[in-house]
Amino acid sequence: MTTSTIKSQKLADDFGNSDLKLKDIIKTLPQECFQQNRHKAWAKVLTSVLMVCLGYLSLIIAPWFLLPLAWIFTGTALTGFFVIGHDCGHRSFAKRRWVNDLVGHLMMMPLIYPFHSWRIGHNYHHTHTNKLDEDNAWHPIRTEVFESWGKIGRSSFEGFMRNRLWWIGSIMHWAVVHFDWSKFREKDQSSVKLSVAVVVLFAAIAFPILIATTGLWGFVKFWLIPWLVYHFWMSTFTYVHHTAPEIPFVAESKWNAVLAQLSGTVHCDYPRWIEFLCHDINVHVPHHISTAIPSYNLRFAHRSLRENWGAYLYPECRFSWSLMKRITDQCHLYITDTGYQSFNDYHAGR
Repeated sequence: MTTSTIKSQKLADDFGNSDLKLKDIIKTLPQECFQQNRHKAWAKVLTSVLMVCLGYLSLIIAPWFLLPLAWIFTGTALTGFFVIGHDCGHRSFAKRRWVNDLVGHLMMMPLIYPFHSWRIGHNYHHTHTNKLDEDNAWHPIRTEVFESWGKIGRSSFEGFMRNRLWWIGSIMHWAVVHFDWSKFREKDQSSVKLSVAVVVLFAAIAFPILIATTGLWGFVKFWLIPWLVYHFWMSTFTYVHHTAPEIPFVAESKWNAVLAQLSGTVHCDYPRWIEFLCHDINVHVPHHISTAIPSYNLRFAHRSLRENWGAYLYPECRFSWSLMKRITDQCHLYITDTGYQSFNDYHAGR
């Protein structure tokens, strides 16, 4: 058993034997963390719009050998659109609901991401973070579930993980979940239908115009590849935020909100230009303590959590190939009450 695993078990015992509630953590945060600032909020919108325009300008003027850099920049800037929509989904962008809904739809529209579909599903993730079979963001596959799949299903999933294809995970999630309103509660279906109609209408107008004026290559160059880069970051942020060999996923009967949100969520540092374009979405722990904290207050809130709850936070990490290799090599299947198991260990034990 590793030192990190021992620490994780100790934290679980500490929280399980205490009456500490999530609201007790929230009370220790300065009130300034929750204050909305319309100037900062709209400055984020202006920044993202300018950076995306700069990205598309670079795609227009860049010689072919610089296109990969332009694609990376543009796709990362588009991720900033999603983060603003993310604030809108949590009602932390503006005080008025209609403003949040309008801006959220406008920001997610170029990404073909139905706003209300994502908002409703994502709030469910916050309610059930790191809960086995309930967390709908990026949950591990239990060994018994894996074994219930057919040979093709098992081979496909194992190939997906072994070939480090985590970066297409959000595309699969987007395609399977967000356009099917029958998967949502009846009272939410009208909102979901509205959001689906918005993005379908946008695609029906924008895509033919783009293809007619720039050809199929223009569609690939100006929309598809930047969109794939955006999904790379969507998948990566989600994966890294909630996945590490020592982070537990537990059954509902043993689930503790404080342990899940404070100690089961990962802070990861990225190159500063990525954090700038993505509005500090990587500063993720305070966002799980309270979704009311706007993105421009996340760093302030994180400093407070370090000061007051540092001993309970998962060790901070830095984005790197070695980090992704560690996660993708070890976090394959999940054994209830035990933890992650690699495919190598799984096959060795059979």
